[in-house]
Formats: sequence, C-alpha cells, structure tokens
Amino acid sequence: MAQLKKRSFSIAGHRTSIALEPEFWTALEEQARSERKHLVALIALVDSKRGERPLASALRVYALLRAMSEDSGPL
Repeated sequence: MAQLKKRSFSIAGHRTSIALEPEFWTALEEQARSERKHLVALIALVDSKRGERPLASALRVYALLRAMSEDSGPL
C-alpha cells in the first residue's frame, strides 16, 4: 500500500496540510493542468464545494469522478 504524501497549501487565507496517496496527487495535478489551473486553485475550488466532507476525502472523490467521466466515452 502506498504511503501518504503530505503537502501544505494556503487556502482562503489559512494554511492547511493534506495527505493523499501519490496516485491521487498525480491525478489532481493532471486535472489541474488540463483545466489550465494551478493545483492550489483546483484544491480551493473543491474546498469551497465540499460541504461537511473532509478535504482529503473530497479531493479523492473529485479525482475519481473526473477520471470516471473521462473514461465514459463510447466503447
């Protein structure tokens, strides 16, 4: 099982640390790049819409849903 990789960001004027598996960081970085956003901007967007869900969990769900929507093309 992969070790969690911890990264720190300033979001909405507050410092926060997020620990995710390296594969999720890679997926989020690729998604940010495809949207022409900085990673911190993508994280801030997810943070603003996550409701009560923990941020790390919301980021995993976001990455999963984006990957599923990209893979839902015709077979």
